[in-house]
Amino acid sequence: MKDNEIKLYYKKKIDEINKHNKLYFENSSPEISDKEYDEIKKKILDLEKKYSFLKSALSPSNSLGYEPSKNFVKSKHRVKMLSLSNAFDIEDLKNFEKRIFNYLNKKIQIEYSVEPKIDGISASLTYKNGLLVKGTSRGDGTLGEVITENLKTINDIPHRISNKDFPKDIDIRGEVFITKNDFKKLKNDFANPRNAASGTLRQKNPSETKKIPLNFIAYTYGYIANDKINKQSDFLSLLKKWGFKINEHNKILKNLSDLINFHKKFENNRFDLEYDVDGLVYKVNSLELQKRLGFTANSPRWAIAHKFSADSAYSKITDISIQVGRTGALTPVARIKPVNIGGVVVSNATLHNEDEIIRKDIRIGDTVKIERAGDVIPHVILVDFKKRDKKSKKFLFPDACPSCGSETIKEFNRVTKKYDAVRRCTNEGYDCEKIAIEKIKHFISKEAMNIDGLGKKVVENFWDLNLIRLPQDIYSLDYDKISNLDGWGDLSVSNLKYSIDQSKNVSFDRFLYAIGIRHIGIENARLLAEYAKSIKNFMSFISEKKLNEFLNIDGIGDTQINSLKKFFNNKLNYSVIKKLSSILNISDLKINKKGKLLNNTFMFTGKLSDMSRAEAKSLIEKNSGSVVSSVNKKLNYLIIGEKPTNRKVEQAKELGIKIITHKEWLSLLD
Repeated sequence: MKDNEIKLYYKKKIDEINKHNKLYFENSSPEISDKEYDEIKKKILDLEKKYSFLKSALSPSNSLGYEPSKNFVKSKHRVKMLSLSNAFDIEDLKNFEKRIFNYLNKKIQIEYSVEPKIDGISASLTYKNGLLVKGTSRGDGTLGEVITENLKTINDIPHRISNKDFPKDIDIRGEVFITKNDFKKLKNDFANPRNAASGTLRQKNPSETKKIPLNFIAYTYGYIANDKINKQSDFLSLLKKWGFKINEHNKILKNLSDLINFHKKFENNRFDLEYDVDGLVYKVNSLELQKRLGFTANSPRWAIAHKFSADSAYSKITDISIQVGRTGALTPVARIKPVNIGGVVVSNATLHNEDEIIRKDIRIGDTVKIERAGDVIPHVILVDFKKRDKKSKKFLFPDACPSCGSETIKEFNRVTKKYDAVRRCTNEGYDCEKIAIEKIKHFISKEAMNIDGLGKKVVENFWDLNLIRLPQDIYSLDYDKISNLDGWGDLSVSNLKYSIDQSKNVSFDRFLYAIGIRHIGIENARLLAEYAKSIKNFMSFISEKKLNEFLNIDGIGDTQINSLKKFFNNKLNYSVIKKLSSILNISDLKINKKGKLLNNTFMFTGKLSDMSRAEAKSLIEKNSGSVVSSVNKKLNYLIIGEKPTNRKVEQAKELGIKIITHKEWLSLLD
């Protein structure tokens, strides 16, 4: 699928999910079912996995729920309540386990704790000295709403626990839900059981909450004092001993084959359960391994939710449109006759890219099978050739950009030795209207400049009114003109101005991400910022044509360097950055100065024992050190593992760089 189309669809889904987040979390008046909500979320997360250029601070990968309501006191979770990554097929499960092996740097026998994924509302219960002192909702994963009194109305939640082995301080986590039978009495007031549970928990009056038969099943912990538990299954047994309900279908399974078979059997029987489930959760049973594996930015490496199968339906393609994204990618989208798939009306389906259209021979007028699964966007599975009109013609992908008319090309990938499936507009700057609009949308997004009130539709509207053409135009908007537009009052204009003024103070790494250079996502922007230290130094690297020096950064390669060169070779791009750097207060990147490896650089050669490069790199960065990818005078330590590269060792000796073993390096960290 083309980058432009992907981005447009992605942005549409981000807007959609946040609309429903607000309706659900803030207004307690959801308009869609939980299944429909989860499928929108699946689409977004899968898109982000497939296309690294897709980023949004409003994505469920960054925000795990919605900003807590102003109607409740907020409380910060002592340990974040992260969401789980999803698996939709066997290949996803294989990749999940493969990532575990890669991170641990060895293949081991893994035991899994398996539990049904109840379609409810996550909650955290804080117990101190056996007393329930606080109960919170997940909120956005970092901050939750304090709903203690409402949670206390649930019979499944103990108020006091007297067992001697109960931790003195612990956050018990679990799911609040309503059974199918109980929901029948409430179906006129709520869209589905999950929404009923959410709306009930967020009542201001606990006596009203008490009238609704809520249930609670415990499944894990967040913070815990004096953690001596070895396995997830052991903790579940303790929960039961302490008086909590746990799921009767919890299992311990040994391998992927067992997981797949259990999933298949459970999916067939799930409708017989008294509550809604949308999949199974697999957790590495060893808590020691869980700690080693740790977390990505938004989910644990040691757990995954295996969702149940997708829904599909047949519809007719009425047209195929080409969308243009921020990086110039052309994405084909099938416009189809609206069809209901699993309770959601679908009118668009991704065709991914030109190669996909050719491979499946997809044409306008075709009757096609549409599936809604892990692809986030509904996609075409197959064409019903028996129903094809004999006069239909093959779809010809445009050689010119439909936005600016520039030539479109498929880039040659030096790694795969093949041409990319994605065709791109060759315009690198803001001369292509669609690319420019998408660049500005990216610039103002929450994870970038975070300009609240200047959303996707507003950017498009301001573009049509010629108020914005370049990112710097945001900081010289005509507020008098805006105040005369439909839908803009004094308060909304004032809020927009305030948000824009607030965005003028931005961290260096966030700014690098905001300017929207291809292949420079949040992580790469951070790496570049750590190396350059300041925007002034970064601009010097550009003006003095020293971008190749960034190859010293572990994680930055030829792909990123070539992308940087291509971006800054465009004079308009360069002038935009110069102008923005004069308008904004771009703060230097703050570095942790308390770590044991502060001001030291490291490089690895050879295989490490019982640890992956990723885990080792993470340890160094947590302790204020940095990892480089080449031997040079700035390197302090060369860490050698099994079968090191002799050339690197010799280079290090010539430069007088200290060479240490894996164990010696670990001793630096005690």
